Amino acid sequence: METYNVHEAKTHLSRLLERVHAGEEIVIAKSGRPYARLVPLERPAQRRPGLLVGTIGEEFFEPLPDAELEAWES
Repeated sequence: METYNVHEAKTHLSRLLERVHAGEEIVIAKSGRPYARLVPLERPAQRRPGLLVGTIGEEFFEPLPDAELEAWES
């Protein structure tokens, strides 16, 4: 894990981001003290459609009663 000061990190941010994207971790220091760490993002889990099986009844599409609408709008 390499450390870069803020000025150097700002100057070479694109290059540092490419390295982080490749899997490296980089520490950014401010006044010689570690301040932040750049790490690659984890890939999101693959979504599988259809896990929640069910149906929506026609009542779902009916207008809400006035009392219910007032509760949502207040």
